[in-house]
Amino acid sequence: MDINVRRRSEVQVIQLRGALRLGQGVDTFRQAVDEALNAGDVRLVVDLAEVPMVDSSGIGVLVKSMASAKQRGGSVKLVNPSKFALQTLRLVGVLGLFEVFESEDQAVESFN
Repeated sequence: MDINVRRRSEVQVIQLRGALRLGQGVDTFRQAVDEALNAGDVRLVVDLAEVPMVDSSGIGVLVKSMASAKQRGGSVKLVNPSKFALQTLRLVGVLGLFEVFESEDQAVESFN
């Protein structure tokens, strides 16, 4: 799992590359989200374009990050999830929790 975190205006963009599954991938993603939230960044965009697979622990971190952001008055929005990631989120019944965008620009602008 490769993670790239960058800021675009008032939004933290977390770009993931690789499988989001139990172990180091999920731990690294959880840490990036926790650092952003603890720094007061509650507007998060998670780019899932290069995430070929998501398991239950990956879904758990996504849902927990959304709950934590909402408690602080923010949100987590998803960008361009891969076909498999989209199917998995839909199958588990959590896709409706997230706003999903086709581009990072659309997701960032949606916070304004």
